[in-house]
Amino acid sequence: MKIAIMGAGALGGYFGARLAQAGHDVWFIARGAHLAAMQAGGLRVISPKGDMVLDPVQAVGDPAEVGVADVVLFMVKNRDVESAGDQIHPMLGPETFVVTCQNGVSAWERLGTAIGAERVVPGVARIPGEISEPGVIRHTAPMDTLIFGETDGSRSARVDRLHEALAAAGTTPVVAGNILHELWGKFCSQSALATLTTLMQCDIGPIRDCPESAKLFRDAIAEAERVGRAVVDGLPEDMLERDWAFVSSLPPTMHASMLDDFRRGKPLEHEYLSGDVVRLGARHGVPTPIHSVLYAALKPAADRLAAG
Repeated sequence: MKIAIMGAGALGGYFGARLAQAGHDVWFIARGAHLAAMQAGGLRVISPKGDMVLDPVQAVGDPAEVGVADVVLFMVKNRDVESAGDQIHPMLGPETFVVTCQNGVSAWERLGTAIGAERVVPGVARIPGEISEPGVIRHTAPMDTLIFGETDGSRSARVDRLHEALAAAGTTPVVAGNILHELWGKFCSQSALATLTTLMQCDIGPIRDCPESAKLFRDAIAEAERVGRAVVDGLPEDMLERDWAFVSSLPPTMHASMLDDFRRGKPLEHEYLSGDVVRLGARHGVPTPIHSVLYAALKPAADRLAAG
């Protein structure tokens, strides 16, 4: 397959590298020092599932240089969905589809407005990693799951083809029977994890180990799930227990990438996490006292970073 990685940061760089190593025609679209480093010295991945170096690597700054792709893994930050959606048009042919991998629950619909809803396959990524230095991606735990699926629940040939490619590349793809349930399953825990680790400036371990903050964490997940039940039909009854079991299984050194962005002075995805919980709650008549406080507490810093 010809695969374009739109936003080849830690997430896109990892999956793209695995696919390229497996023999696919992979193009990385990046910017800044990371792009320059890949163009000069290739892409290095450090991972418990095996290190690798791609040199040379097909890394560009302009999607128009790529040409038409079979699939675009759309891995930009949530705040860049609209602008990046406008940029990917040169890569879209009649059969091209685009897999969204943003945190939150709104990116797939927002991208569909820009490129056509029929092209979009929503996805959920569960993988810890970071750009440790330009041109180097550090994958910090064996988990590298990419969940995706058609919004109507059908099993399509295009989804099966991508699943086959990712599995052969050694990653962990899952085709979801109900991708909206998967989106909300991650969103409810991620909205709490991201805001709390960023506000408290610490990893998940100390938050989980403190009974008071652990209760706040769990209650924030439950609040987001109440909003989800008003938005999406048929969310699993055991969703809170499954989410909390997942949170409990994470390494104590785990934290959200939003905390890394905060520490590096980069804009935050705050509006698409606790912000969306609050807005969707208000729209559907579901009280959100916890996320309202978390959202308000982080907003001054988020606004300052957004303003540059």
